[in-house]
Amino acid sequence: MKSPRPRALPRRTFLRAAGVTLALPALDCMVPVFGAAPTESVPRRMLLVSNNLGVLSDPFFPTQAGRDYELSPYLTELADFRNDFTVFSGLSHPDVEGGHSTENCFLTGARGPTRSGFRNTISLDQFAAEKLEEVTRFPTLNLGVNIDKANRSLSWTRDGVLLPAEDSASALFRKMFVQGDKAAVARELHRLDERGSILDTLLDDTRRFTKRLGSNDQSRLEQYLTSVREVEQRLQTAREWELRPKPKTSQTEPADVTDKKLFFQKFELMLSMARLAFESDSTRIITLMVDAFATPSFKLHDNQNTTDGYHNLSHHGQAEDKVRQLDDADRQQMSLLRNLLKTLADKQENGERLLDRTMVLFGSNMGNANTHDNTNLPVLLAGGGFQHGQHLAFSRENNKPLSNLFVRMLQRLGVEADDFASSTSTVSGLEFQS
Repeated sequence: MKSPRPRALPRRTFLRAAGVTLALPALDCMVPVFGAAPTESVPRRMLLVSNNLGVLSDPFFPTQAGRDYELSPYLTELADFRNDFTVFSGLSHPDVEGGHSTENCFLTGARGPTRSGFRNTISLDQFAAEKLEEVTRFPTLNLGVNIDKANRSLSWTRDGVLLPAEDSASALFRKMFVQGDKAAVARELHRLDERGSILDTLLDDTRRFTKRLGSNDQSRLEQYLTSVREVEQRLQTAREWELRPKPKTSQTEPADVTDKKLFFQKFELMLSMARLAFESDSTRIITLMVDAFATPSFKLHDNQNTTDGYHNLSHHGQAEDKVRQLDDADRQQMSLLRNLLKTLADKQENGERLLDRTMVLFGSNMGNANTHDNTNLPVLLAGGGFQHGQHLAFSRENNKPLSNLFVRMLQRLGVEADDFASSTSTVSGLEFQS
């Protein structure tokens, strides 16, 4: 597997010692991103979608394993793409328990979210972005539907810091396609340069007292400086992108759906924005958190609203009317997923379906919202160039780590990874297409 090209170092990199400033010579690693030779590899993409209240498990999971399984009631919504997806059972994150507190751990697998002093870890999308060369304007996009921005996100930094999700389709559209005038571009460049100057000063100041620290503190400080350097490199890359024209699109700026009751319309809109981001190659990694927990009573059909908020419905206690409404909502989400797969399958990129270059993961941190169970998570992976058309069933009593699947997905993206989070290996039975 081809190793990713290291990130370009900014040309302003210096060696400073004993009051002497020495500029480094022009090294290969200082070649700007846009001055590098174009990559010949096939672009690989990844869309990661999670509904934090999950789906009803019985209609979701097939009763047979293997390639000849009978489609479950929910999966019949995806029947046209049977050979384009794999459904998994018996997957979860080890030691990630505590009901709703696990919603921020779906892509991190961070253990013990209810323990005192818990701190999240890096999410799958950010881990992948760190390892891959920066060939798109946005290394990742983090989106949300009815999202509680202050408390929930699928995307987390290496230091366990929440990255707020964008829930405005119009703002995302402008970010991707609307070119600012010269004055706006100049302001943005000035803002980036100011941040760079602050980082330069910070690095200089911290080095002054490094020798007075003990070995443990020196190690911690070096980790901190490494993080600062990575930020500086990202700022340099952002500056270069700011000087480059944004892509054109024939689509008009969408109107935001602001009413939380229009849950499916908001979900559909953000899926369409994710597709547009992939088609324009604005990014190759997208997360989308569907915050059902924050969704009030919502519109099921034109003349019908749910009788309660999503969360209260999820604690159905087997009440027939609540289960019926949840079943309706789950089927509509499967229908939205089917429409997304169709648009990706219909779009061609250099003679290949965009679907075959795009992994679409749909799942949840919640195996059973009614009982707050976080095992046997509903997980479906479509597209991406895998040999699909199967139900990979693992033990319902002794689950395999979900991160085993994440490792396989990282490998498909081109990341040379043998482990991630709580993985023990890679998921077995999921092979690449020849």
